[in-house]
Amino acid sequence: MTKPTPEPIDSKQLVELALAVIKAARFPMLATIDGDQPRVRPVSPVRTVGFTVYVANLRSYHKTAEIAANPNVELCYLDEHHDQVRITGLAELVTERDLLQSIWDANPLLRQYLGAIDNPQFLLYRIRPVRVRYMKEWALDYHEVIFES
Repeated sequence: MTKPTPEPIDSKQLVELALAVIKAARFPMLATIDGDQPRVRPVSPVRTVGFTVYVANLRSYHKTAEIAANPNVELCYLDEHHDQVRITGLAELVTERDLLQSIWDANPLLRQYLGAIDNPQFLLYRIRPVRVRYMKEWALDYHEVIFES
């Protein structure tokens, strides 16, 4: 079986193409490490700025301990055309009160489920990208997306 020959992609379009996949997919899979076992689950980002993704979490969730032990994570977005974006990054707790408040105010589901921003179960992670890759459906090759962090 021969490898498909995808149309060439202009490297200047990669940021735009990758952001379009993120916008269309909305619900990425988050990969963490649990000891020596990878764990993957869908997440619902509460804010995305470029390739920096904010994910709300509950202190009691398994991913809390996993990220505390190893903050290296990866998000994978897949759109309806099977185009893919992978964001490899570091997850860190957000502690800036203004940012927490802004995200809290913009997300009614957070307020509905958690009641108050000071709920001790509420955590917010910022996933800072260190690498972003884009792949067109079935191209079988990733393109490095050059971005400014």
